[in-house]
Amino acid sequence: MISSSNSLPLVRKAIAADAETVLTLVDALADYEKLNRPDADAKKRLIHDMFTGGPRIDAFLAEYEGKPVGYAFVFETYSSFLALPTLYLEDLFVLPEYRSKKVGYALFTAMVEEAHRRGCGRMEWSVLDWNRLAIAFYKRLGAAHMKDWHLYRLVRSDMEEILKSKS
Repeated sequence: MISSSNSLPLVRKAIAADAETVLTLVDALADYEKLNRPDADAKKRLIHDMFTGGPRIDAFLAEYEGKPVGYAFVFETYSSFLALPTLYLEDLFVLPEYRSKKVGYALFTAMVEEAHRRGCGRMEWSVLDWNRLAIAFYKRLGAAHMKDWHLYRLVRSDMEEILKSKS
């Protein structure tokens, strides 16, 4: 799908045959962020949601000299005010030893290209507050920190509690 040149790695849409590679990179991201790796059931759901039927997420791989070294997951949300889709970048991860080789740049600009191709009015993502390297990277590319917006989250057990109290 996406470009390659002598100075940038190849970025392409992942296919079902890439499932194990994608899961290995997801584990590497979990290790980097000091989070628990997805368990076996979560990994099965992830691959199902990525490659079965109408996929819930799209995965892209970055390859450097033929080796998969990074990935991005995206899906669409929708802006009622723009009346256009928004491409949400769930994950963008590059193995640390490949970060000085423009792999992150290639992945990010490929996702910008994907958002543009889909007719999205914007692209959004979240960054952990301690990840200064990522924050600096996005700022260099002109991304704006949305100071007026706060990210909130309910996990499954929170949802179940709400539903239980509703009954």
